[in-house]
Amino acid sequence: MKDTADYIVLGAGSAGAALAFRLAEAGHEVIVVENGGSDRSPLIRMPGALSYPMNMRRYDWGFHTLPEPHLGGRTLPVPRGKVVGGSSSINGMVFVRGNPADFDHWADAGAEGWDFASVLPYFKRMETWHGGTPNGLRGDDGPLHITRARHSNPLHAMFRAAGAQAGFPETDDYNGAQQEGFGAMERTIWKGQRWSTARAYLGPALRLPNCRLVRGLALRVTFRGDRASGLEIARYGRTRQLHARREVILAASAINSPKLLMLSGIGPESQLGAHGIPVRAARPGVGQNLQDHLELYLQMQSRQPISLYSHWSLAGKARVGLEWLLTGRGIGASNQFDSVAFLRSEASADYPDLQYHFLPLAVRYDGKAAKGHGFQAHVGPMRSPSRGAVTLTSGDPKAKPAIRFNYMAHDQDWRDFRRAIRLTREIFAQPAFDGVRGDEIQPGAAVQSDAELDDFIRAHVESAYHPCGTCRMGAANDPHAVVDPETRVIGVDGLRVADSSIFPRITNGNLNAPSIMVGEKAAAHILSDAA
Repeated sequence: MKDTADYIVLGAGSAGAALAFRLAEAGHEVIVVENGGSDRSPLIRMPGALSYPMNMRRYDWGFHTLPEPHLGGRTLPVPRGKVVGGSSSINGMVFVRGNPADFDHWADAGAEGWDFASVLPYFKRMETWHGGTPNGLRGDDGPLHITRARHSNPLHAMFRAAGAQAGFPETDDYNGAQQEGFGAMERTIWKGQRWSTARAYLGPALRLPNCRLVRGLALRVTFRGDRASGLEIARYGRTRQLHARREVILAASAINSPKLLMLSGIGPESQLGAHGIPVRAARPGVGQNLQDHLELYLQMQSRQPISLYSHWSLAGKARVGLEWLLTGRGIGASNQFDSVAFLRSEASADYPDLQYHFLPLAVRYDGKAAKGHGFQAHVGPMRSPSRGAVTLTSGDPKAKPAIRFNYMAHDQDWRDFRRAIRLTREIFAQPAFDGVRGDEIQPGAAVQSDAELDDFIRAHVESAYHPCGTCRMGAANDPHAVVDPETRVIGVDGLRVADSSIFPRITNGNLNAPSIMVGEKAAAHILSDAA
């Protein structure tokens, strides 16, 4: 019976680990399937090393977009964690719930029971918040430790002061009563280490006698009649059948969950027919509605040697790593994203539509730094109207899917980014930066007109690595919804999806927190049905 359990959860990532723990904690037998390896590497555990695991094939699925037609044909990376903990083991450890209005929009779009008042208990349940005085909006005994940045670098204080000088509010807790404003970043870091869902949820789950981890690549969901009965997986060239007494739950990411649904005969009929896959349930929304956040780095030179560039040499990185290994402290114990801002790009916005991450170094996600001392703001619009799709390239489960976000397909995208650049320049021009502000590295002071800004955006905009929406949640009678508000796949029985793919619309901010919330809430629905 080692290949049989009450529930099979595909994906040991942000939502999957939370879901598996809650099901096992309730006494059910659970098999968690994960194709990736261990998260025990210091490059994963050390927060300051965040740029390494997301650029290592050992921990990443290695996805890329198709040439993006509105970005001059550029192909962008789409990192997704192929490791225990999933993308929570390779991400930037930034913790953002999203704006309450995001979830109210979900409910209005057909995801009944997913308004903010309904999801708040699950956000609270998942966290132990170390950010301040306890209140009714934050949790104090959950598995996930949430800590607050301490602004160790003086550039962070300048950024927040510049925001106030530019007329923007401050927020004591952007995950609490007020998202809008400049404030301290919250992170999934605890005692100087990354606190991924592998550590918060999966580790405790696997210490229970009724939860086990099975390695392998998922090939397809198996069925008995119209009911999902298990999962077929492959490892080292051999296939294996796993059997679920109750349900199969896909929590494999906004890329792999729709891919596996299509390989299992659930999706657009044209897609399935093109690859010789028999149609089990025609759901045209599978793989559609793909969304992401794009962002730009606005980089400035610093006239004072106070940025992190002092540590950017090989010797400096070695010292940082050694200090962290010996003491668990120092620069390596932080992701360095100490400051955040959620702002309205214009007064008419219903709620904040721009997010800022501030970094006291001029560096890209791939780890390439500008020469010399500098600082940067990552800025991007939160609610792009552009939509893309994940489609199959083959009926072979080992083949990578085709991913096209269709970035910047609307005029609004271009207007939003122009406003974001100009607003960031206004913030950097405030007196708070007078003592350190040097030349603008990127885009460069000469880039001013709409056309010049558009050329810069087209060439330099990057993904914030927040894919979602490809198995959209909605009303059961919505022909384009993939799952109903209880996360059940519409058209079959015994199968659910619970990860960022079910988001009807992308949330305001980084997606790790709402993805974990989805795992928590899906578990509650499953346990309610099993009662």
